Amino acid sequence: MRHGWPLRFPDAPLLQPVETAFVGGLTADTMLISASRAVTLKLANQLEAANPSEPVLLRGTELFDLAAAMAVADPSADLAHPLQGPFKALTFDWRGAAAGALDLARIAGILPAFLVDPREAVEAQPIALSDVVALTDPHNLKLATRARLPVAAAEDAEIIAYRSADDTREHVALVIGQRSAEHLPLVRLHSECLTGDVLSSLKCDCGPQLDGALAAMAEEAKQGGWGVLLYLRQEGRGIGLVNKLRAYRLQDQGHDTIDANTRLGLPDEARDFPVAARMLALMNIERIRLMTNNPAKVDALGSEGIEVVERVAHSLGAGAHNEHYLATKRDRAGHFLP
Repeated sequence: MRHGWPLRFPDAPLLQPVETAFVGGLTADTMLISASRAVTLKLANQLEAANPSEPVLLRGTELFDLAAAMAVADPSADLAHPLQGPFKALTFDWRGAAAGALDLARIAGILPAFLVDPREAVEAQPIALSDVVALTDPHNLKLATRARLPVAAAEDAEIIAYRSADDTREHVALVIGQRSAEHLPLVRLHSECLTGDVLSSLKCDCGPQLDGALAAMAEEAKQGGWGVLLYLRQEGRGIGLVNKLRAYRLQDQGHDTIDANTRLGLPDEARDFPVAARMLALMNIERIRLMTNNPAKVDALGSEGIEVVERVAHSLGAGAHNEHYLATKRDRAGHFLP
């Protein structure tokens, strides 16, 4: 997908990712997009685009070339392309393959949009829905290696790396303090945020949450307890760095963080919490105290067999640049925030 190879699911047409296409002169009669993107293109009043959980096949008044297809695919450029369409949503009978392709696009961190059976396409990569299921199976994750890692919060920390054969992302766990049967570990699930963790972005609270979690675990260790930080490589709540930056552009246009994701045709929450449960299981950790304001994390771990004995609040307050972001998480995503 990142290399722009077209996909060929059984009993489905060839699907060419729009964003990464590398062959010039591609044109197609139809495009595949997500239902949420179809809403922003004013297609939701058409029966074939009315189901918010189903992919949408659309046709325009002219052929789609790559420039026109990118204008359809990327809502962060809508202000530069205000007069798109009219489009017609079409019926089709390969919805399983369509849903699988859109999910693969999200995993690859590219826009969920495809040219359908484009002219001049290169040979397609054969793929089955079972391949998509296997790629996302958390049981493929294995413990790769571990090492001592002194960090500012705790000089005796240990880092453990995990990876699966078919995924280039490598998740890590940082263990602070000595494991003890008498103390439940204080656990934090922290999804990667380059802008917040590394660049100290003020648009979110990710950097302070990371620092605060490590400090809390170090304090636990001083009291005889221990902590585990799971650093999950799923930028932008699972949509990838580039799409997260596109969402930032949409936020600058007045959309909140949830609407920005859905306008991109992506889920507002796509993080893979079963992967975190798998990491804990590989460490033989079954019962935890979880630092979170997000009830979805508690439910997700519980459904994977990890018992959350206590939810530990982790709220650090809002600033001028992230006040609206945190209010959106509280009011629309149900986070426990003041």
